[in-house]
Amino acid sequence: MRTNPLLFFASSAIMLIFVVVTLIIPEEMGSFWGNTATFIFDYFGWFFILGVTIFLIFLVYIALSRFGRLKLGQDDEKPQHSDMSWFGMLFAAGIGTILMFWAVAEPANHFTNPPRGISAEDEAAAEAAISSAGSEEAALEAAQAAGDSELVHAIEGVMDQVIVGGTAEAASEAMGFTLYHFGLHTWTIFALPGLAFAYFIYKRNLPPRVSSLFQPILGDGIHGPIGKAIDIFAIVGTIFGIAMSVGLGTTQIHSGLAARFDMSEEDWAKLVIIGVVTVVATISAVLGIDKGIKRLSNFNIYTAILLLLFILVTGPTVFLLRGMIESAGVYASLLPEVALWNDTFADTGWQQSWTIFYWAWTIAWAPFVGIFIARISRGRSVRQFVAGVLGLPTLFTIIWFGIWGAGVFDIELNGEGGLVGRVMEGGSETSMFAFLEHFPLATLTSAIAIMLVGIFFITSLDSAALVLDDMCNGYDGEGRPKGTTAPHQRAIWTIYIGLVAAVLLVATGEGGLNVLRDVALFFGLPFFVLAFFMMYSLQRAMKEDAGELGFLRSRRWLQTLPPEEYERRMEEADGSLAEAVVAPDYAEGTQPENAPEIEHVEQPPVVEEYRIRTGETPTVDLTNPGSTEIPPRT
Repeated sequence: MRTNPLLFFASSAIMLIFVVVTLIIPEEMGSFWGNTATFIFDYFGWFFILGVTIFLIFLVYIALSRFGRLKLGQDDEKPQHSDMSWFGMLFAAGIGTILMFWAVAEPANHFTNPPRGISAEDEAAAEAAISSAGSEEAALEAAQAAGDSELVHAIEGVMDQVIVGGTAEAASEAMGFTLYHFGLHTWTIFALPGLAFAYFIYKRNLPPRVSSLFQPILGDGIHGPIGKAIDIFAIVGTIFGIAMSVGLGTTQIHSGLAARFDMSEEDWAKLVIIGVVTVVATISAVLGIDKGIKRLSNFNIYTAILLLLFILVTGPTVFLLRGMIESAGVYASLLPEVALWNDTFADTGWQQSWTIFYWAWTIAWAPFVGIFIARISRGRSVRQFVAGVLGLPTLFTIIWFGIWGAGVFDIELNGEGGLVGRVMEGGSETSMFAFLEHFPLATLTSAIAIMLVGIFFITSLDSAALVLDDMCNGYDGEGRPKGTTAPHQRAIWTIYIGLVAAVLLVATGEGGLNVLRDVALFFGLPFFVLAFFMMYSLQRAMKEDAGELGFLRSRRWLQTLPPEEYERRMEEADGSLAEAVVAPDYAEGTQPENAPEIEHVEQPPVVEEYRIRTGETPTVDLTNPGSTEIPPRT
């Protein structure tokens, strides 16, 4: 094996201890990590909301600044991959599985329980309480006296006329929040470390490790104890984050096979799914990016687009297009408000279960996604990177969720209905298959959807294996001479992630998935703190490499006096007249390089008289532009 023993075996030991302890005392571990996650939600939720928005502003600033022209590689280097292949591989790192999982589930959930409103059931309960009490105020007082916080919230919602679940307003709000969760902010969490990795790996030729991002701060300390600790923490956090994604993908594939093809609902079926996917992912990882991940990603993105077009053509096409466009507008108008929204006053707890969970979970495995995106982005400029990683996936997300979401609401509001109820009862993992039943060729499209989830699942595993192997090696294995990399090391990581996900998902059931979620949240908080140092480190490196901008030099114009004031000072023999004029003019020698020539104006006789009398002409010593010299007139 060609790897760093400390990083490899320390990370392995931590994961092994975690798995063993979880198997021995699953309930205690679940309780511990659940309490830890609750603590993070309660005390640091605001930090996640604020942080991601700051990251987004920073990326836009860097892209628009002079640093946006810097190449992620040599100054004359060209991109390694075409735009379409690059775009397809952006989803290979795990986000593709999430798009498939939440395409129907999230709009349906927010439609039923509006983030800033109340559900139809809560409205009915509030109306009943108001009717019984005789007035809204009396009902509110009674609910407060009884300590029924849910009823209090519902009554206050009715009084404030908030959005009610199941309505057209709820559908619009649901799409806005769905795009908020999967649009610019999610890709910001990936883009920031991705840009930093690309810069430090390809511009400064540092090892592909998280510790390299802090080289301007740590110096050669990136190889010391602090650097090693950061790398081990990043490897373990990445494994948990990917294992969480693997768990979601497994449950969705299993639910689809059980619903459409009568596959057993026993746990052994989940083991089979994880086993098959792990084997294929291992083969793809061994083949590398060009032969494995790139081909799978291209195939998957084209297939996903075909499935989307099928829904668009066979469904209410005009309604879906209108819904997609309207959703984009809702997202654009909602974004400035929700970017800093913390649910402070209503305090419903909704944001903890959705937005904060998304941000914390995503940041936990952002180092892996960041390195992977950096690997496929060599040769692009900083501006191209930021625009591509933020813009292209967000545009695709708007189209993807806009069409799927509009389809959900068409069935619910204009069609036979019942879809949202099935999603809420059957779980998010069954939502896509319940949706496809309302379209032609449901069995075929369900099989294609399962295949898409599986391939996205595979590309998540094999890309994670490539990145984890690089982090432990300390160099980029792609493009190295034959024999310098060990393909079986990549296989070790795919098998490792598959085993962790299988053990926790099957041995501890639903609790295992919850434990994975809570541990991912735990690892997300320190990475969030490190991201602020990452921004400082990246900008400092860019300034050091591109050079600091000095003061912008400009012409220095002489003081202009009215003629009468000039004459008065002449009578008083005031020495300041050496740098004064009556007709506006500049001091010779202060013009910057390449500045256009400006003719000196002719001064009135009084100025010429003074200069002849004193022999002084304002000028600047070119060897020292900051000082004014008044040489004698010749």
